[in-house]
Amino acid sequence: MTEILSQRLARATQAASDAGVDALFLTPGADLRYLTGYEALPLERLTCLMLPARGEPVLVVPRLEHAAAEASGAGNVVKIATHEETDDAFALAAGLARDALGADPALVGVADRMWAEHVLRLRTALPQAHQTTAGRVLRPLRVIKQADEVDALRRAGAAIDRVHERMGEWLRPGRTEAQVARDIAEAIIEEGHASVNFTIVASGPNGASPHHHTASRVIEAGDAVVVDIGGTMPDGYCSDCTRTYVAGGDPDPSFARYYDVLLAAQKASCDAVRPGVTAASVDAAARDVITDGGYGEHFVHRTGHGIGLEEHEEPWIVAGNDTVLAPGMAFSIEPGIYLPGKHGARIEDIVVVTDTGVERLDTGPRELRVL
Repeated sequence: MTEILSQRLARATQAASDAGVDALFLTPGADLRYLTGYEALPLERLTCLMLPARGEPVLVVPRLEHAAAEASGAGNVVKIATHEETDDAFALAAGLARDALGADPALVGVADRMWAEHVLRLRTALPQAHQTTAGRVLRPLRVIKQADEVDALRRAGAAIDRVHERMGEWLRPGRTEAQVARDIAEAIIEEGHASVNFTIVASGPNGASPHHHTASRVIEAGDAVVVDIGGTMPDGYCSDCTRTYVAGGDPDPSFARYYDVLLAAQKASCDAVRPGVTAASVDAAARDVITDGGYGEHFVHRTGHGIGLEEHEEPWIVAGNDTVLAPGMAFSIEPGIYLPGKHGARIEDIVVVTDTGVERLDTGPRELRVL
């Protein structure tokens, strides 16, 4: 892993230089973990990787977090500098940038999700520097997954697929959504994840809300139930997979009709993925099938989102996004149809663009399952 991280740091340094950004300041989050392997806690005390366009990167951490930073292996790829409780950590980070560059930085990139109070304190420490987002530098690197990252996403997909395979253990009439969600959460950990990111269990009319907050509703016989679940693996890579089930009875005939349309749309969108096409065209492949089937107004969200060290990252599979797909891009394909007050359905797989087409990383059955 040390070699991989060193290569990432070298690419990030070159990308910053190419973009005319003198230094990147990366606080806890996916970018920091991507470059150092350190899953740092977001604290009021400053933890920040100072990555200059020339010179040596330094990870600034509170003294009490030094052991954790070393244990993560970050010290194998970057120098670690600690600060005491009474130190001005922002002045320390700014000084390190000046030392590396041999001058005051004119343009710095701050982590996209850096806390506002940290952004402002860094601005005070570097009053002459203009600020931009670090994402404009790092996004082109992170959006193309390398072979090790694709392997990590495959493992995440297999782990969440195993949870869906077990759905019959928990999802049945007479139980509440919340009870089912608790069982699913335990299984997500049992099947290899380090943490649970979400467990959406949306039954009957609740299925018409794409981001339904799992509640105390009792699942009834014949209910369509949307189950959208995901977690984070020990290596930091995420899973996200949705299947729609019918609980212990025959589904509403109107639901069964549009589920067939949805299944065709999801397949069409996956089949449309290949290098050289736009993200918008993959969205259109699903949307056109659903619209032709008479349900266009009931598909109310984008077709997909990128995934990696974050559940949601670029590329966005949405109308108007002219991003050209390239090998290594990984994202969800998750069209849905939602009839307010009645029911809903969604089918979601994570896919990765290959040299010649697409690989589905979730491989469980997509056909409607009656449990």
